[in-house]
Amino acid sequence: MKGFKNVCAYVEGQGIVLTNIGIENGKIAYIGQDDSKITDVIPVENGQIVVPGFIDEHIHGAAGSDAMDGTVDALSTIANAVASEGTTGFLATTMTQSPENISKAMSAVKDYMAMDSQKGAKVLGIHLEGPFISVKHIGAQPLEYVANPSIEVFDDYYKKSGNAIKIVSLAPEVEGASQLVSHLNDLGVVASAGHTDAGYKDIEKAISLGLSNVTHTYNAQKGLHHRDVGVVGSAMLFDSLNSEAICDLVHLSAPAIKLLIKNKPHDKFTLITDSMRAKHLPDGISELGGQTVIVKDGEARLENGTLAGSILKMNDAVKNLVLKLDVPFADAIDFATINPAKNLKLDDKIGSIKVGKNADFAVLDGEFNVIKTFRDGNLIFSK
Repeated sequence: MKGFKNVCAYVEGQGIVLTNIGIENGKIAYIGQDDSKITDVIPVENGQIVVPGFIDEHIHGAAGSDAMDGTVDALSTIANAVASEGTTGFLATTMTQSPENISKAMSAVKDYMAMDSQKGAKVLGIHLEGPFISVKHIGAQPLEYVANPSIEVFDDYYKKSGNAIKIVSLAPEVEGASQLVSHLNDLGVVASAGHTDAGYKDIEKAISLGLSNVTHTYNAQKGLHHRDVGVVGSAMLFDSLNSEAICDLVHLSAPAIKLLIKNKPHDKFTLITDSMRAKHLPDGISELGGQTVIVKDGEARLENGTLAGSILKMNDAVKNLVLKLDVPFADAIDFATINPAKNLKLDDKIGSIKVGKNADFAVLDGEFNVIKTFRDGNLIFSK
């Protein structure tokens, strides 16, 4: 069978081992020491390691395209671009915009997923970031389109997406949010606290209704205070909450990342890129939600200086944790693979190297450069 022969790989339940990995029908069919089983060898050089394909649950765009462009071509461009980062699956992330533009984005994802393209990373669904957010923490979201949480509005988007919405970022303290969180929980959609001024009691109540995620922890939310620990303190205090983090060392300082990792259960910390269309492009002028974005020296900001997403690559997020924060290699890989898979309830199919799971892999060199990326056993990127 096709596969990797005598490679260094990060295997679920075994850690980093020298092994053989066989692939059949897009699935991992064999892991073990019998190298005679691998007859069609995928070459991997010494010093390289095979890890599970990365999963990005919060990404807006890359290579000049954005999920809000509302076209199949834009999604295809993003899918192919992120494959070069070792990413094999992602949620197309929308933003606070007009109902017409959000609806267009929903329909485009539905159409793209129906195509079942074998090229690039797989679109696993949608992360609906906004419009149900707080006007006090809009970040780079357009104020004019902020709306109160509404089951009726959500259901319309959900239908137009072909039921593809997997995460909804919202402000739990805003009127109508409690009802929507309960509704999302009933549907199996992840309710996430994001762009919110919620206090501890708001988060505690929302958790009782089904809230289970925190959107880009620390950013665009009420911070930690000794009289009310806010969203940030609640993220650390409640073990049930999965915490997203943009680890580009721009959105968050190294100590802030360390503090969050220290206070989260191992499987409740998830790396995201939150990248926008300027990723993989040279510095210059870009756009987010109709707003001008200036990209310079690894930062993307609105004209007023507000951070406007990132241009972070997922392999660089992993690299930052290992090389700059001394996070163990296997932990950093988990944060980009099995943790988001668990959060999206897809860990029976993706997120780790295990017999029966999808043959999704990234091959990294010693500097965390992506040499090859495979999805369902097929090569989707080669350096």
